[in-house]
Amino acid sequence: MSQISPTHPIRLSDIESWDFETDIAVIGFGGAGGSAAIEAADQGASVIIFDVAAASGGSTALSSAEIYMGGGGGTRIHKATGYEDSTENLFAYLKACQGEIGDEEKIRLYAEGSLDHFNWIVSLGVPYKDSEYPGKAIVAMTDDCLLYTGNEKAWPFNQIAKPVPRGHNLEIEGDNGGPLFMDIVTKNVESRGVQIEYNARALRLIADEDGAVHGFVVRIDNQERNVRASKGVILCTGGFSMNQDMWQHYSPEVAKRAHPIGNPFDDGAGIRMGQGAGASTLHMNQSFVTIPFYPPPSHTFGILVNSQGQRFLNEDVYHARIAVSNIRQLETGEKVYLIIGEKHWKQPNMLGGEVAAAADNIEELAAEIGLPVGNLSHTFNYYNENAAKGEDPLFHKQADWMEPIEPTLAAVDITPGEHGIYVGFTLGGLETRPSGEVLTMDGDIIPGLYAAGRATCGMPRNAEGYASGMSVGDVTFFGRLAGRNAAKR
Repeated sequence: MSQISPTHPIRLSDIESWDFETDIAVIGFGGAGGSAAIEAADQGASVIIFDVAAASGGSTALSSAEIYMGGGGGTRIHKATGYEDSTENLFAYLKACQGEIGDEEKIRLYAEGSLDHFNWIVSLGVPYKDSEYPGKAIVAMTDDCLLYTGNEKAWPFNQIAKPVPRGHNLEIEGDNGGPLFMDIVTKNVESRGVQIEYNARALRLIADEDGAVHGFVVRIDNQERNVRASKGVILCTGGFSMNQDMWQHYSPEVAKRAHPIGNPFDDGAGIRMGQGAGASTLHMNQSFVTIPFYPPPSHTFGILVNSQGQRFLNEDVYHARIAVSNIRQLETGEKVYLIIGEKHWKQPNMLGGEVAAAADNIEELAAEIGLPVGNLSHTFNYYNENAAKGEDPLFHKQADWMEPIEPTLAAVDITPGEHGIYVGFTLGGLETRPSGEVLTMDGDIIPGLYAAGRATCGMPRNAEGYASGMSVGDVTFFGRLAGRNAAKR
């Protein structure tokens, strides 16, 4: 048992002196940590941020920094582009996305506070253009702001909530939103006089005999130093996808088939520190996983089939829903193919699939790739007959993406773990109240310990209902709440 194991806190009674003293100590300087620090400082608390890296950013800086926002009638951008979005509409959509494992209290709070959160972000100086990005994309490569980033227009979600685009992209061209967003957040932190300690690795918490957290031990310049936080420690240390052993332990189906994305320090250390202090964890098996099925959006005109030669979902859904559905097909087979016509198969693309075969008819194609000829032929012909009428009786793909698939036909192998670019990160973590307070397995609050971001099990909890912008929305929104509530303690 290592002396510096994060799962073994130091007793308060063993601390002889303090090297840092503050009201609030934030561990991690990404979107969650920056938002927590700003909010805490604005409440009048003294704050120190500690980050293991040499600069701020975290995984937020590596993202597009799209933020999923709406409700309250719509943001300024919604109104400028002719959309209206009620709070109940946003709530209904988010609740459908998270399904049975969703936290209704967090979802409700996020929906009701989303418009205010947009205004807060704008107040920091984050620029948004009053324009909509047309078309289907993972990331808007223009400086347009508003775009559909999830399953809003796809079945069954379009039957539950009115489709509204809610992804808010910064006014910057290309996939550069994350660095700009974190640069603005960092300047806001600095302008409030928050002390920042970089190259500082948090090792373990400091707790009293009753379990209350009073601070933590940090290594700076190869020396262990004690940090006292009179109001609270806020863990904003990210997820654990960069800890391959931990990821495979909790989420093996994704970890063995997807490449981890995030910053190198998403190693689960903050989660383990919380566990050592008695914290409960939730849904550690849940991971975001995706494949760049589009762009180009024309791939949506194809159909996805499993080893039985059968379709299994509507292909117009968000790319993460496609990826996790593809992985599930491996429970009963070995392959997943995109069947597409020459007209809509575009290369180069980001998909990373391998063209396994091409043929002038579906029977030849099935024989070449080893799928049941009768099954694939029936699937293909039934689809084409209905596509000619703009209908999809089985999976309800939107008519906009329905068109008979015509030769030359291609079978593109996108079997998870074999072909296709599958990437992912973790969604499970410490169990918290919406306030950011960390809970024990008995549901009790651990005094003095807060958490936000991917170190927690936040609002987004699965890949099936994920939309781009949910994570940055979650980490900033609940980071603010953690900072605010810790400051008031």
